[in-house]
Amino acid sequence: MKAGLVISALVWLMLSGCAQVQPQGPTSQQAESPAVSGESPPVESVSPPDQVCPLPPPCTLAEPVECPPPKVIEKVVYKTPPPAKTGGELNLPIIGEVEDVMVEPPGMILEARIDTGAESSSMHAENIHMVERDGISYVRFTVLDPKTNKQVEMERKRQRTVRIKRQTGDFERRYVIKLWLSMGNIKEMVEVTLTDRSDFEFPLLIGRNLLTDTAIVDVSRKHTLK
Repeated sequence: MKAGLVISALVWLMLSGCAQVQPQGPTSQQAESPAVSGESPPVESVSPPDQVCPLPPPCTLAEPVECPPPKVIEKVVYKTPPPAKTGGELNLPIIGEVEDVMVEPPGMILEARIDTGAESSSMHAENIHMVERDGISYVRFTVLDPKTNKQVEMERKRQRTVRIKRQTGDFERRYVIKLWLSMGNIKEMVEVTLTDRSDFEFPLLIGRNLLTDTAIVDVSRKHTLK
């Protein structure tokens, strides 16, 4: 009985205490000031009004300005000296790597390659054969005249027969004759071998047997002799 009264009294005290305790809300000062924790109160973002940029002024075209012509203070003209016609201690004529050569007989002009590496001179000929007359050997052959485009038959005394080693390695027998060869003021009677030069660009080759102590060759020039 006493225990029941004690429990009832405790329950009544607890209920009366809860009724007296009221929830504490934020005071007016706390509502106006920020929290002690240092956090800033939320701020409402306000978007600025849309701004319209003004249009740029129209571009004006600049008028072209003509520059005055440059003033020539002094005009310098460099003149290239003409190529030398003679040279060396012997004052020999200077010829090019290609020259026109007069062949006598028969008096025709052939374009010739000037080659200081060749020991002798050679000329293109066709129908080459040897004939004998009064115990003397002659060589009969034909040469194409570039001016008339006709074959000219020639006959010259045979000086000797030589064996020439060709690029293929085999040997070729060639007849040697003498002809007058003229280039400008140069005129010499030299030995010339007869051969088939149809595979070469020039029908006549001038070697050292004509060039030695006669002319200086400038391979950068052509047709220097008139």
